[in-house]
Amino acid sequence: MDHDITRIRNIGIVAHIDAGKTTTTERILYYSGVSHRMGNVDDGNTTTDFDPDESKRGITIYSAAITCEWKNTLINIIDTPGHVDFTAEVERSLRVLDGAVVVFSAVEGVEAQSETVWRQADRYQVPRVCFINKMDRIGADFERTFDEIKQRLNGQPVAVQIPIGAGSPPTPDALSGVIDLIEMRALYFDPDTQGLDVQVKDIPESYRQQAEAWREKLLDVVAMLDDDVMEVFLEGGVLSADLLRQTLRVATLAGVVQPTFCGSSLDYIGVQPVLDAVVDFLPSPTDRPAIAGEHPNPKKAGRESRQPAADEPLAALVFKVQADQHGDMCFVRVYSGVLKRNAKPLNPRLNKRELVHQLWRIQADSRIKVDEVRAGNIVGVIGLKEAVTGDTLCDPGKPIRLEPIVFPETVIAMAVEPESSADRKKLADCLARLARQDPTFQAHTNEETGQTLISGMGELHLEVLRDRLQRDFHVDVRVHKPRVSYRETVRNAVTHESRIDRTFAGNVQQASIKLRITPLSGNALVSVKSAAKPGKIVAEIEQLALAALHDEVNAGGRLGFPLARLELSLLDAQCKQSESAEIAVLAAVAKAVPEILERAESVLLQPIMRLEVVTPEDFLGGIQADLNARRAIITKSFRRGDLTVIESEAALGQMFGYSTQVRSLSQGRASYSMQPLKYAEAPPSVLESVLG
Repeated sequence: MDHDITRIRNIGIVAHIDAGKTTTTERILYYSGVSHRMGNVDDGNTTTDFDPDESKRGITIYSAAITCEWKNTLINIIDTPGHVDFTAEVERSLRVLDGAVVVFSAVEGVEAQSETVWRQADRYQVPRVCFINKMDRIGADFERTFDEIKQRLNGQPVAVQIPIGAGSPPTPDALSGVIDLIEMRALYFDPDTQGLDVQVKDIPESYRQQAEAWREKLLDVVAMLDDDVMEVFLEGGVLSADLLRQTLRVATLAGVVQPTFCGSSLDYIGVQPVLDAVVDFLPSPTDRPAIAGEHPNPKKAGRESRQPAADEPLAALVFKVQADQHGDMCFVRVYSGVLKRNAKPLNPRLNKRELVHQLWRIQADSRIKVDEVRAGNIVGVIGLKEAVTGDTLCDPGKPIRLEPIVFPETVIAMAVEPESSADRKKLADCLARLARQDPTFQAHTNEETGQTLISGMGELHLEVLRDRLQRDFHVDVRVHKPRVSYRETVRNAVTHESRIDRTFAGNVQQASIKLRITPLSGNALVSVKSAAKPGKIVAEIEQLALAALHDEVNAGGRLGFPLARLELSLLDAQCKQSESAEIAVLAAVAKAVPEILERAESVLLQPIMRLEVVTPEDFLGGIQADLNARRAIITKSFRRGDLTVIESEAALGQMFGYSTQVRSLSQGRASYSMQPLKYAEAPPSVLESVLG
């Protein structure tokens, strides 16, 4: 790990499920010399999908880190899942990566999860290049997919390649290679060497006019990016390939454009140019802004920053915790300084020092031990006992707490119980360990029923976690029908004052609490704050009342569900000074919160999912009728090649078992994706059935 930091690239490969991310990663590893055999998803023998669940299902579930070298540049790659149930893996990966390769299927184009990962990359301001894959498939359309990136994602793709043909034999004009619009040459990838040998030839005459037209578009975009380039362009001068690349690089790093490539990973076409693009267009750690955070000491509160350099104080972020036979492995991005084996960096969340027992350079399911890791790298750490996803590791003498990673709320839950009562303690320990590894997984015990409830992002997510309990932890469990994770809010803004005046065990308890409750919009959670004028409330009483309010709202609402989308403000808190003053304040708060929730009128919120169904025309009527029966609201319907795309919004409670139903209605030919969209007020019928 002694590469110059400017020759390091930390990238993610992201996309919708089945767009070809893992296959593309396999080709990258083969061409860069990391692996000597290409795995295939269908054969279950890929390097990055090494988990048994991934091999069995043919999908990526866990983000996998791997390192390769290309053109004297060290590339740390994270292959991420495409299924929405595992979107947390993408979220935490993009948080620590400097750049991304976004893969699209040339047949399906921009799909639902494509939009999700694009928005995630926008949020973290991650520069990216695009790879339009599967140009060998029937129905592949480079230009349609290119336009969808513009229209559906508000992207600014710039084609630096176009395909030579589309589809596969016996299609007359099958995909055979790609045209490099920067060098104006044709590239052919020898299938006998699995694409390892690349032949450079003149552009075929039948594609010359098309290439010239796309080249003109490229030059128009580049000329608009730089005044000096514009001057050369207007004067009819020659724009060199190096100048084009340099101009595109600056614009890509600024997030202005996304250089776009094409090919077929499965048929070994077009992957090496994507590797070139990672080196040429995506940022090194030094091209990214200094990492910012807060000083962990409230008395010294203020913004702190660290430059991406080894001589800066250590600042690193734990972005993933993975089970390991020798103790949990923490994946860490080192932003500044040097992380050394046997070091004891500070975890500012806990205000404790953690021991770095071992450092490993990760190669999917294999690893290489190292003694130190310098700024700009990603490393596996064993020895951290209490660190969780989002924790900072820093120099104790120069502490900093980096911004944590925010994950979406869970939307689905189900009850689990061990097959034998003897395994109850073991189940609780295993669930706690799973929760540490997966920030979108939660487990808690219902105090009324004694049931253990696990919550996650979807049916597949919970199914995979259940399989892990049995396979990895050897705990046999019984599971019950999944159920929706409802939330509760209020309809009205209300101000309310509650008093207690009683004598208990000879002590007079008198206290009053005045609160204001306000409904919030969007995906807001619960906010508890003091809105009293400075000095109106005794400081100790104010702190006590706020802590009690936090406890009350965390206990849930009147309907028995977690509270959300409301703000609770403390306006006043008074009590008679006595030995039981503290008890009086707590009692007043416990009385005031249910009263104000009742006056504000509790409302049940249900998760609404965004659903996209892609189906042949023959099955459209049956699928639409089924969606109507599930009370889904169809928001858009359009053609995508020979297929019809239906976009709709539906309550999660109506969508259980949909995967089986849509296969049945379409003879297995339709596909769908579903992702959390929002929480919305549930109709009275749902409230009645829930409270039953």
